[in-house]
Amino acid sequence: MPRRHFLRSAGAAGLGASAIALATNQGPANASPLVTDPALETATEHGTALPYPTLKRPFAMPGVKDQDWTGALFVGSGESRFVLRIGLLTAQGKLIREKMTNHLWRIGPMTPDGAYKQVHISTDDRTVMPAHLEALHEVIAHPDQWSPDEVADATVRLPQLRQRYDQAQSQKRAIGVRYARTGDGGGLVGAVTAFDDDTTVVLELATPWGEEAAFALDGRDVKGSAPGLLDKYQTGHIRLSPTEPADSRGCYASVADMTAALTGGTGAPGTAVAALGYRLGKGRTITFAVRIGDRPQDAHAPDAPEVERALAAASARVRGDHLTGSGPVGRAADAVRDALSLNTNYDKDRRRNFVMWGWGGGGGLFTGWDSAFDAVDAALVSRPLAIQHETDVFEAPAPPNQVPLRGPRYDQQNSGPMHAYATWRLYTKFGDRSVLEQAYPALVTFHDLLPEWDTDGDGLLESPYFGDRVGGRGNHLGLDDSPVYAAYHRIAKQGGSGDHRDNTDLTDVALNSYYALLAETLAKMARVLDRPQDATRFAARYKTIRQLLNDRLWHPGRGLYLSRYLDGTWNEVVTPTVFYPLFAGLATPERARILVTEHLLDPEEFWGPYVIPSVARNDPAYCSGGPVHPGSEHFRFFDKYGEDSAPEQWKGAVWPPMNATVYDGLKRYGFDDAAGRFAARSTAMYLDAWDEENWFPESFDPIPGQSVMASAVDTAWRTYSWSNAMAVQGLHELISDNPWDGDPSALMFGSLGLPGTNTVANVSLRGHTYAVAAGPDRTTLVRDGRTVFRATGARVAVRNFVLRASGASFDINADGPARVEVLVPGHRFRGRKVPAGRSHVEL
Repeated sequence: MPRRHFLRSAGAAGLGASAIALATNQGPANASPLVTDPALETATEHGTALPYPTLKRPFAMPGVKDQDWTGALFVGSGESRFVLRIGLLTAQGKLIREKMTNHLWRIGPMTPDGAYKQVHISTDDRTVMPAHLEALHEVIAHPDQWSPDEVADATVRLPQLRQRYDQAQSQKRAIGVRYARTGDGGGLVGAVTAFDDDTTVVLELATPWGEEAAFALDGRDVKGSAPGLLDKYQTGHIRLSPTEPADSRGCYASVADMTAALTGGTGAPGTAVAALGYRLGKGRTITFAVRIGDRPQDAHAPDAPEVERALAAASARVRGDHLTGSGPVGRAADAVRDALSLNTNYDKDRRRNFVMWGWGGGGGLFTGWDSAFDAVDAALVSRPLAIQHETDVFEAPAPPNQVPLRGPRYDQQNSGPMHAYATWRLYTKFGDRSVLEQAYPALVTFHDLLPEWDTDGDGLLESPYFGDRVGGRGNHLGLDDSPVYAAYHRIAKQGGSGDHRDNTDLTDVALNSYYALLAETLAKMARVLDRPQDATRFAARYKTIRQLLNDRLWHPGRGLYLSRYLDGTWNEVVTPTVFYPLFAGLATPERARILVTEHLLDPEEFWGPYVIPSVARNDPAYCSGGPVHPGSEHFRFFDKYGEDSAPEQWKGAVWPPMNATVYDGLKRYGFDDAAGRFAARSTAMYLDAWDEENWFPESFDPIPGQSVMASAVDTAWRTYSWSNAMAVQGLHELISDNPWDGDPSALMFGSLGLPGTNTVANVSLRGHTYAVAAGPDRTTLVRDGRTVFRATGARVAVRNFVLRASGASFDINADGPARVEVLVPGHRFRGRKVPAGRSHVEL
């Protein structure tokens, strides 16, 4: 099943015009440092004493509960809660109603604020896919490349899987679900469309987390009420009004009773949950309206055409009001918007939204490093979501067995550094000091605890000891089974914070890069927060780590930063962590050049159509988890993870956090061409999975055309939040904040390395809304509907762009002679010619 190769496409004559036309219809953004979404406000205004942005009450929002992909959440004053779910009955009589990630087939369009949502659900959970059949067929077709037992096993299993696949397809029932928020936010309209004949759907009204409520039938409607969880004297009322009567209906004592009644059994009547059942033919649509308020809602039968018009209007506004783009890379903006919107969840304890991490549920908010990537990605899609998400991280209670510390998990030493980086990027994007003020104390504590992992007291950190078990020797960096950590030795810890883990003898490049990043970021934060002594202390720590790492962890013979044992011997395993000193700004310019030109761009080592493998392609550890079959036409890796053939995650697979880290290092050091090409390859991988399966998986195969892992059938693979970091690289190529040296309010935009012409629009930065179009001979920047920068004649990458009333200043890197023009506020365009290469411009 070959994958698309849009990198080969020159892309897009004329694609830039559409995004610019779209951008010119934008109005000025609200420049307030607080949340600007009309569905949000600060809770302190209503006396709840919660000093962070929260959602207005009442509100209605599609989704926002773990894997309720077809559901909608309703919250009333006093925190009364209701949920509407759309269930689907299988041919075998099973009700699919919750935890339905495996049944999710199409995602979007949708918006992070809940204004519109659209998903497709199927009874086929895709546990058997064409790729599984192809993998087994490949074994049978090339018996000389596989063992006799493997060929015999494939010969037996192929017809069995084929039968299961054919049966699933013949019995498949699929539906499309659409929602649009109406009025002041307390209501929704929706529609369910059957894509197959003999399709049974259920509209279920209940409470999301088992709270107290009472539901009753009222004509064709369902009505309900629930006391407020924060104020029991405030009662929320809800009414579900379908456009036509149900084929079956009832109120039940529990969800179990409802499920039994709908699947052919007997369910006890009661008031805990209500359900309306419809049997639909192919193409038939049921529409409905739902309303929540502080008093009983009046009966009102919605008009089906009116509902359809509202849904169509809301769908049409998605690209006009939210992140969007076009072109080979820029179109990923729509996918990232939809993916992060899908994974927007409601924190029922702290009463705000956050991005649900990987596992399609994950037990709520995860304060590990995953969530830091989610914050950076969410900031591109929705300022309110990003701020609420990172606020949630630092308000979350400490997990079990963690050193007393609120916020990032201390059992992953990169969590604090990455959340410092994420928080700093929220500041550089939006200019809001409050996120720094909230995070700073916990991050200082985190930093000051880290020296307990300095086994020999030399100023550099050694890897913590995670035992000899498989699945965690590198867990301090989320690098679970990376072969870098296969041979470290345990050393008893002396003293420390109370963390039960011992030390080891491995001085870790990745860990020390994060340590330096944390010190550097805290120094920046301290300057903004007017803490000069702290700034001096952390800057000195950063300088020391930089010097020590360059003295001790640079392997001059190999031209790489490598981890090293305390006895002086080198850890020779080469993974993308060799580039992490670029991310932290530790490498000297010459060593940075060596890393990029002699290693990253070497196709025998890291480069290729898809980058970057979690182990270098020429390292002995690459794909060493099973037999290699290099002669196979389609499947070149080993038989692993069930029926598939693919590289094992830590021995070859492409991992989004690694890609994001390497990309940011390239941009930090000004490798604009390499960064653009790297981002294009990352985006290609992301869009291949999105286009082919509408998934955004945890990791990717490093060779085009490989089958996905069998783990792709579980929830981690299908809707893994940090997967968006792959595509965000390309979007950051087009426009980004400036998280490194210089003015934190400055912008970066344009690209030397993206293919074709790409656009992105509706990007919020520092109180303005931006759109960018970047192509081979023209780059434009639109701010609040007006073009403020244009360059013609060559590709350009601009950084440190600051537009003031008196003029503009920026650094530019052009791949040929170009003319640049800037619209200075209150003046006409000012322009000049720039040569190929790097220039500093004042206009």
